[in-house]
Amino acid sequence: MTNWIVFDYGEVLSLRTAAVPKLAAAMGVSLETFEPVYWSVRDPYDRGCTDLEYWTSIGDQVGAKVDDALSAELTALDVAGWGQLAPGSLDLLQSLSEAGASLALLSNAPSAFGVWVREQEWSKLFKHTLFSGDVKVAKPDAEIFQLLLDKLGAKPDECLFFDDRQVNVDGARAVGIRAHLWDGAEAALAALA
Repeated sequence: MTNWIVFDYGEVLSLRTAAVPKLAAAMGVSLETFEPVYWSVRDPYDRGCTDLEYWTSIGDQVGAKVDDALSAELTALDVAGWGQLAPGSLDLLQSLSEAGASLALLSNAPSAFGVWVREQEWSKLFKHTLFSGDVKVAKPDAEIFQLLLDKLGAKPDECLFFDDRQVNVDGARAVGIRAHLWDGAEAALAALA
């Protein structure tokens, strides 16, 4: 029996960030230099390092000096870049909420992004949100799924989880949560039927 429907955010409910070129320009380096580093050091950021630590780690690798002001600018650009909901996401969430579903959000994302999400009107559709940066542990680690279950007051088989990465789906399944690889809103509705 499904008591909770849990969604990942990035590239599930949202589009992939379009901010990477702007971030590279703000740092004063080429996109080709910036983008691989942006992704390669993302995991520590999602696991709770500070904004300044993240951007400084990129700056150190691409030869750019990062101070507090630039870190704040980069963080704002980054948050905005991940802020675009994918077509159909809001309709899906609203229809599930109107049907009485209990919705939760579980995302590997820095704390700054979690703050932004909780300020959005659509976030009220979720009874609970959990961001890896706030708890300093991330998917696919079993610990974050246990934190989710504790927060929901749920047993693993009472949750259905959608994520765009197979490793995270496998992590959820390893703790007994029913999980599906995200393939769009229509496929999610079929999985819920």
